[in-house]
Amino acid sequence: MGNRVPAILIAIGVLLFIAYSSVFVVNERQQAIVIRFGQIQDVKAEPGLYFKLPFGFMDADSVQYIQDQALRFDLDDIRVQVSGGKFYEVDAFVVYKITDARRFREAVSGDRESAEARLRTRLDAALRRVYGLRGFESALSEERASMMREVRGELTNDASNLGLTISDVRIRRTDLTQEVSQQTYDRMKAERLAEAELIRARGNEEGQRRRAIADRQVVEFIAAAQRDSEILRGEGEGERNRVFGEAFSQDPDFFDFYRSMSAYRTSMTSSDTTLVLSPQSEFFRYFEDAAGMRPETSGAATGTGNGTATTPSTAN
Repeated sequence: MGNRVPAILIAIGVLLFIAYSSVFVVNERQQAIVIRFGQIQDVKAEPGLYFKLPFGFMDADSVQYIQDQALRFDLDDIRVQVSGGKFYEVDAFVVYKITDARRFREAVSGDRESAEARLRTRLDAALRRVYGLRGFESALSEERASMMREVRGELTNDASNLGLTISDVRIRRTDLTQEVSQQTYDRMKAERLAEAELIRARGNEEGQRRRAIADRQVVEFIAAAQRDSEILRGEGEGERNRVFGEAFSQDPDFFDFYRSMSAYRTSMTSSDTTLVLSPQSEFFRYFEDAAGMRPETSGAATGTGNGTATTPSTAN
């Protein structure tokens, strides 16, 4: 009995190993390809616990796991030429899924990198063709979506031959190349400078027009003010003469006396004023007689600014 215990343990161990080698698990993010003697025996696309022949190391049954979820690869810095002849740099990516594990195994031995390398080459060619038929503005407009559908359509057949299904193709970036960027910058700068000059010229024209209007209005305002001032001055002179006339009519003698005194004051304001007049001049009417009687003397008279008059003797 004691000699059978090790043999039983060994048998149990062998059975457990065989059972372990015969079972494999597929989760919800995987597909499993069962390969027997180098040939595809079965494909397990649903998650669960499955059985196979043991001893995969003897090339009996082996399991290759394939991802069963959306995958993505990027294509960066692709230099494309648009219809205008200029070059642009484009970044794109592709979203795909392995939908035919059997064909995927047969085409690229289940190697994801090999499949993406083939698609990347095809994507590069499709992008160049699609951009080459259009201008740069198309990638920035509503036409962008149709461009992406066109690229995806060109990838569909190649992807199907690899057991793949293309879910989406997107452009991440479309930029000017360095030389085109400098040319575009120079062109935009020239356009902005020309626009600035045009705005400046229009501003100068508008400024001159407004200055001319303002100058004309100033002349009109000054002319109107001078006209009004002349009218007011004339009205004032008329009113002044009317008042003087009324005053003169009330007392003509006093009015004559007042005007004579004003004339004396005005003519003798300076100390060096000299008047050479006849003593019988109307100017001296009130000079020697407050009643305004004419002096009877005759001859030349000399008046000075100190208010005195000199009458030389005459032979008359």
